[in-house]
Amino acid sequence: MRWALFGYGFRPFFLAAGVAAAVIVPWWAGSLAWGVPLGTSWPATLWHGHEMLFGFIIAAIAGFLLTAVPSWTGARGFGGWPLAWLAALWLLGRVVVATSAFWPSTLVTALDLAFLPALAAFVLPPLLRGRNRNTPLLAVLTALWVTDIAFHWGLARGDPAMARQALLVGIDIVLLLVTVIGGRIVPAFTSSALKQRGDRTPLHAWRGMTALALAAMLAIILVDLFTPESSVAGAVALAAAVMQTIRFAQWRTLHTLRMPVVWVLHLAYLWLPVGLALKAVALLAGVGFAGFYLHALTVGAAATMIMGVMTRASLGHTGRALVVSRPTVGAYGLLAGAAVVRVFGAAVLPLPYTGVIVLAAALWTAAFLLFLWVYAPMLLRPRVDGKAG
Repeated sequence: MRWALFGYGFRPFFLAAGVAAAVIVPWWAGSLAWGVPLGTSWPATLWHGHEMLFGFIIAAIAGFLLTAVPSWTGARGFGGWPLAWLAALWLLGRVVVATSAFWPSTLVTALDLAFLPALAAFVLPPLLRGRNRNTPLLAVLTALWVTDIAFHWGLARGDPAMARQALLVGIDIVLLLVTVIGGRIVPAFTSSALKQRGDRTPLHAWRGMTALALAAMLAIILVDLFTPESSVAGAVALAAAVMQTIRFAQWRTLHTLRMPVVWVLHLAYLWLPVGLALKAVALLAGVGFAGFYLHALTVGAAATMIMGVMTRASLGHTGRALVVSRPTVGAYGLLAGAAVVRVFGAAVLPLPYTGVIVLAAALWTAAFLLFLWVYAPMLLRPRVDGKAG
């Protein structure tokens, strides 16, 4: 059997994202609930937050960019030994962070910070050569790299508050990316799917809503950079929730309910205004259950969007029809359940807080194990249509 893991950019990094998701969360939950040892010298919550952002989410972003850039620019796809070395660099960063108690902190910092510049070096030349309109997305990579630098700086200074704030701003940057990319693919894929069903009613786009939504998300980044968890941050989150709700209302969500490969993207985007509204309620009114808004934005919006994009792209780029299997739909449902439990479980379930975390982690882990069961063979093997990639 031929292997094709390094045949195209999405293959190693979507697989890496799935494995990271299935390992990091249960490891973290086990350490919290049962004292399962961690090999890191970092505070456990900071390790968890860092690896979900710079391990899981960054792997998914890398897979997306390494696949999208050739499509955007007409350049040759990324593959072979250079792609293998880039994947190895990501993996090395994860290993040294997970075992940071056994390494000099400067080595851990250097290896962890090496990946994003290397990724930028891959995608920058074709974007610049083609003068592509998506080139500003590299600013997102730069901003995420700066937040990782700030995170390590906070650890080195013995300032966990600074490290936590760096992660918060990093998550905000990811949500900006969800707003940009999700705002393109959700209506585009919805329109395409509805046309295939004979429904040619256009999606109505209200003039200026995209710019307002992006401005609101940029404002959230700035406020969380200078006055996090303040009443100002709550007011900005409320405004952003309104903008995102109006934008989402344009996309005919109810018409996609029989198309899981499409509705999962709608579900992911819906968590954005929900999470932002919860943030506003938590910061402006001090309502207890709303304090878990961050997981509405990470598990609900970011991770669900990642799951939806990875499943769709893996099917399309391995020569398969864009129809997801029942186990994939099950993975979508389990991930949605994990988000609901993690955000609302402490308020409504008769469980201790650690029990809520363990239940949410179990649902999350089951979702990504299903993803790996269905998609790992696709990612490892050649395309079914015999084409390269």
